[in-house]
Amino acid sequence: MTLENLVFPPLRITDPNAFGRVAVLMGGSSAEREVSLDSGRNVLAALQARGVDAHAVDGIPALVDALVHGKFDRVFNILHGGDGENGVLQGLLESFEVPYTGPGVLGSALTMDKIRTKQVWQSAGLPTARFVRVAAGDDLAGAVRGLGLPVFIKPSMEGSSVGVFRVLNDADLQPALEFAATYPGELLVEQMLAGGEFTVGVIGDVVLPSVRIVPAGDWYDYHAKYVADDTQYLCPGQDGADEAAIRALAFAGYSAAGCRGWGRVDVMRHADGRFMLLEVNTAPGMTSHSLVPKAAAQLGVGFEELCWRILEQSLPASTSEAGA
Repeated sequence: MTLENLVFPPLRITDPNAFGRVAVLMGGSSAEREVSLDSGRNVLAALQARGVDAHAVDGIPALVDALVHGKFDRVFNILHGGDGENGVLQGLLESFEVPYTGPGVLGSALTMDKIRTKQVWQSAGLPTARFVRVAAGDDLAGAVRGLGLPVFIKPSMEGSSVGVFRVLNDADLQPALEFAATYPGELLVEQMLAGGEFTVGVIGDVVLPSVRIVPAGDWYDYHAKYVADDTQYLCPGQDGADEAAIRALAFAGYSAAGCRGWGRVDVMRHADGRFMLLEVNTAPGMTSHSLVPKAAAQLGVGFEELCWRILEQSLPASTSEAGA
């Protein structure tokens, strides 16, 4: 599919009152707090600019207090990491019968766990890089030797490149071993792929153009994601059949993981040309460096409209202007 015939459907509603009073949930206490606050401020300003009665809420305890007192009708979840993406928030909102953006309990809980997401993809016959699971206290060095260098080592349940180590040789392994000695959770040791890094956003049933990420440094670390201005983002990231293939794979991986609403699928390319699923982000960044807004812009959808369309995903599928 070319960008010429890849379009968003018409907006389902145009009246901001149809959303009711909206909590933009941000911040929280995870390692991604600062990124979440940045994303949340951007989303809040965009919704307010289009007339939505939106308000900032910092963290789940504050949201619970507001929901107990009936202050909000729906939630735009931009709480990165931790309980914002692992199913806890989603289960809470289901209990309160408050609609929200992003995948539900199953999709959120599964995709927060990189290891088990890859296991589901393997069972569905979807391609992903070779990996080894390392439980807390297990032999990380032995797992690396068994898989073979080069590898990435990362926590199974963190995001934004928190705790990620690129290991090309034995000397690179020492910092990861020191991190593992104090980290309480599982680690993922994953084959390093060298054919290029891509990401694909999904909004409802629309699969956005892929974005190829070309960092100025050796790899796409936290600095390249959120600080540096010299990272290149090429969109669409591929041409012709390759672009169609990467988008189809991303949507297959997203669907197999039980996701809906909106999200972003990260994909790597093997040196032999094959695309490999990497992970799913169920509350993608919405900062000045973020990739879903960059891809949506290629289809003529600006940031304010993008936030509106994401919020529309929290409405019943049958909702239209007449029935709003």
